[in-house]
Amino acid sequence: MRTKSLKKNKINVVTLGCSKNVYDSEVLMGQLRANNKEVVHEEEGNVVVINTCGFIANAKEESVNTILEYVQKKESGDVDKVFVTGCLSERYKPDLEKEIPNVDEYFGTSDLPNLLKALGADYKHELIGERLTTTPKNYAYLKIAEGCDRPCSFCAIPLMRGKHKSTPIEDLVAEAEKLAAKGVKELILIAQDLTYYGLDLYKKRNLAELLQALVKVGGIEWIRLHYAFPTGFPMDVLDVMRNEPKICNYIDIPLQHISDAILKSMRRGTTQAKTTKLLQEFRAAVPEMAIRTTLIVGYPGETEEDFQILKDWVKEMRFERLGCFTYSHEENTHAYNLEDDVPEEVKQERANAIMEIQSQISWELNQEKIGETFSCIIDRKEGNHFVGRTEYDSPDVDNEVLIDATKHYVKIGDFVNIKIVDATDYDLYGEPA
Repeated sequence: MRTKSLKKNKINVVTLGCSKNVYDSEVLMGQLRANNKEVVHEEEGNVVVINTCGFIANAKEESVNTILEYVQKKESGDVDKVFVTGCLSERYKPDLEKEIPNVDEYFGTSDLPNLLKALGADYKHELIGERLTTTPKNYAYLKIAEGCDRPCSFCAIPLMRGKHKSTPIEDLVAEAEKLAAKGVKELILIAQDLTYYGLDLYKKRNLAELLQALVKVGGIEWIRLHYAFPTGFPMDVLDVMRNEPKICNYIDIPLQHISDAILKSMRRGTTQAKTTKLLQEFRAAVPEMAIRTTLIVGYPGETEEDFQILKDWVKEMRFERLGCFTYSHEENTHAYNLEDDVPEEVKQERANAIMEIQSQISWELNQEKIGETFSCIIDRKEGNHFVGRTEYDSPDVDNEVLIDATKHYVKIGDFVNIKIVDATDYDLYGEPA
């Protein structure tokens, strides 16, 4: 029997899933640090907090496997306690308690004060905006709202994150100022739905006003927009993007599909014609803009004809950035009532076909950049390359600019003018201009 040691607890926070989870882990770690707790991110610790994702089947599987891995470590005496928080435990707490009882306690997405209590810490209200960032020092996520009011048929996020709730502009500016003071130069604005920002607080869509407040924060040089819902997009945001150099000419707008029949079943509140018109308006207003989107293939009832419409449209729109997921049949969603009738291998074939089209488009667009010079932020050094990004690229999901470290030196965290000398489908190669 292992005797209980008197050593000080070291809390290891493990983050799974999306950037919104990264943000939540950073807030948790900031609170723990303010309570004089020793806290690390994905390193060794005798107390483990797993921040889970419950979005789609693969993410749930990864979350469950991670919980099991740490429970095993607890049983073998390598860790003392295991706590689970985040979307998976919000959504499946009773099932998890039954199936994996050896976890010390499960917490939901809005249980931060109780989780802190279990870790021997107090929730400090005065710490608004204080976080222990886990990203490279030059960029950080800024979560401007929580939850979602959209009725999309395939999505379980409202079940896990609740209704849309905007964070007031003054709180976000205060948080941005604290991040800038720590050396953060790029803010990546995230929410389940940026488009809806402000409707609950200010009775109008207020993203443009938020951006105008954030550009005034000294030290912040890039502000990037992630996850804007297409329906009801506030067009005044485009004016701010065009006129304010700090707003990156970049938007992540998940469109999911384009066949009218599928959009209707998905309850997206739009059509192919409306979506195409919106994207044309984006490009007319901000010709430089890089548009990133994500698509879902294999949704219930998706025919070969629906898929052909999607393929043709991807070819026509020539998105600068695009990701594609296979449909995941999620219980308690509206689409769960439909028959998940597209075979798994067909879903995969369709996703591969879309990504093949995109790979060619991306290669062609990248070839056009050879000989041009871009301001790049340098995120890290990896092997023999410094790795940077242009304003048209978000970390982890988009193109990277590789600079040969055996020939050139650039400082991590700095903006450097880089001349592009070569390009593949998803990477640019450059040297300091």
